[in-house]
Amino acid sequence: MDERYFVLVPIGSVVALLFAFFQARKVLGFSEGSELMQKISQSIRQGANAYLKRQYSGVLLFFVFMFVVLGLMAFTGFLTPFVPFAFITGGFFSGLSGFIGMKIATAANARTAQASSESLNRGLRVAFSSGTVMGFTVVGLGLLDLSIWFFLLKYVFYADLAGDPAAQIRAISAAMLTFGMGASSMALFARVGGGIFTKAADVGADLVGKVEAGIPEDDPRNPAVIADNVGDNVGDVAGMGADLYESYVGSIVATIALAVAAGYDFGGAAVPMIIAAVGIVASLIGTFFVRCKENTDQKVLLAALRKGTYVSSAIIVVAAYPIIYFCLDCANHPGRIGVYGAILSGLIAGVLIGFFTEYFTSQTYKPTRELAESSLTGPATIIIGGISLGMMSTILPTIIVGVSVLISYYCSGGAQNFSQGLYGVGISAVGMLSTLGITLATDAYGPVADNAGGIAEMAHLPAEVRKRTDALDSLGNTTAATGKGFAIGSAALTALALIVAYKDEVEISDPAFVFNLDITNPPVLIGLFIGAMLPFLFSALTMRAVGRAAQNIVVEVRRQFKEIKGLMEGTADADYATCVDICTRGAQKEMIAPALTGIVSPLLVGLLLGVNGVVGMLAGATTAGFVLAIMMANSGGAWDNAKKYVEEGNYGGKGSEPHKATVVGDTVGDPFKDTSGPSINILIKLLSMVSIVFAGLVIRFGLFQ
Repeated sequence: MDERYFVLVPIGSVVALLFAFFQARKVLGFSEGSELMQKISQSIRQGANAYLKRQYSGVLLFFVFMFVVLGLMAFTGFLTPFVPFAFITGGFFSGLSGFIGMKIATAANARTAQASSESLNRGLRVAFSSGTVMGFTVVGLGLLDLSIWFFLLKYVFYADLAGDPAAQIRAISAAMLTFGMGASSMALFARVGGGIFTKAADVGADLVGKVEAGIPEDDPRNPAVIADNVGDNVGDVAGMGADLYESYVGSIVATIALAVAAGYDFGGAAVPMIIAAVGIVASLIGTFFVRCKENTDQKVLLAALRKGTYVSSAIIVVAAYPIIYFCLDCANHPGRIGVYGAILSGLIAGVLIGFFTEYFTSQTYKPTRELAESSLTGPATIIIGGISLGMMSTILPTIIVGVSVLISYYCSGGAQNFSQGLYGVGISAVGMLSTLGITLATDAYGPVADNAGGIAEMAHLPAEVRKRTDALDSLGNTTAATGKGFAIGSAALTALALIVAYKDEVEISDPAFVFNLDITNPPVLIGLFIGAMLPFLFSALTMRAVGRAAQNIVVEVRRQFKEIKGLMEGTADADYATCVDICTRGAQKEMIAPALTGIVSPLLVGLLLGVNGVVGMLAGATTAGFVLAIMMANSGGAWDNAKKYVEEGNYGGKGSEPHKATVVGDTVGDPFKDTSGPSINILIKLLSMVSIVFAGLVIRFGLFQ
């Protein structure tokens, strides 16, 4: 291909960042409301900033340690000298994406509440505009970092390999895979830590405030209410931003790594980045189609957001064909145009996963309404129903991903060339995430709407305002579940591509090594079992962490209700800062063990079971993790929206026994959908990334080879 096409990549990143900047200025131009609304927003902002400052301080120590370890491995010849620096930049940009998203979200919450007092459409536009800042910051920074590293490695550090394009791209991909490992590590800390914070506060506030005290959600008398709103930002915004950044760059880096074996060299490596760049423009155009009228019906609001994503997807369908044709030199190699089919397969699979996630979690459809009906017989039946719903919801995404893999593989020529078929699987993940700019915008606006509802309640705004923010919040629960569906689906495809990249890395490190991946080979079989167990171990650690932190919040809220005279009468103020501090300390302490699970496990399995055992572990973790993540995300989303369906006046409305039952269901679902579930997709990719980086070490010192 003409290498000048590559200039589209940095241009795309600049366009995304400029659009994010202008959207941020647009949001900041709206009124922040009354003095009380501004005061509440400032308290949330201070709590979120304090948490992130403490989190980043702790994570910094880990990155310094890993930089030293990778530096020693580079010094001893196990890695290239650029790997430690790629690791650092991947982590830095992942964290920066979440930080910027959180800053605009905490600035937009009161503005969304104020805009919702004027009209529903205005409230949607403010919240969605803040979401676009997050979405386009993630894709802009992702492409910027990728294009800078690719340019430096190709034209500066590995310029001497220009005569051997395959060797050059192989060297480039080896360094960039470590960039992905840094992004995954940061994302895991951010998602797990933020998830523990937000769900501990949410569960504690709901159990004591709603169930025991019988006061409304976000009532200012609840001592955990500010911590709950802070949690929406550090978990569902900062954590999610780092998470989706990692998914985005991970799919691109994995596909670049497969380009060499497929025989596509520079053109094949450039395709995923150029597709992503065009996806930015498509997403930008799609944002202008998101608008609604004053109808708070969920079908109408969903249609408003869906219009933007569908327009973006349609643009990718048209634009991807010439990109494939010219970049892969299809004029001289007509068979390569089949890669276009792989991109369409991934794009369609993403849309379908999003639709069926919406079906199982939105109160508009039958499954969630039936779940709400089960609250008539108490908490036990709604818990049983929610778990059942989540398990049932795994069927269609699993089939969709399976069909997408087959189509991508054979469209890309897998029947004639195994490596080209696998490249097609990798590029389908890129297709699925090509419109991440707008997909993430529809996801990130949800926490802003949730905060806006809290501010409306605490500032005693008219009931009509809370009705509008609740409609936006309920829609946000569905779009958040859809965003998680995209991330989980792409994780499955990316993890498959990374397993192949691991196999290639082993063969490069030791050309004489012979794989024995027969399932009857004991290391492979044991690895499969260990890999299938890891998502459950990880989920157990994160769920238990939320439970322990929530217990502390429950005790503290009960104490304040009992000891602060006049609190329940509204004549005394709650001690919000103590609850924020409890959540912060709990999250920092509890996030360490789950995060280390994803980093240490591949090393231990590799050293004990060898390379074949690692492949088994990666396969087991990918399959079990994919299904478990979908189940947990959808169960949690359905429980949350079942609660909101009852709060709208169905089955007795707020304060009724069915409402209390749905609150219990929602508290169980909170760590499902916002802590454990979405973190699993990071885990399965981090396992692969770590395995690739330490492949040379395992080959040298593994016991069973």
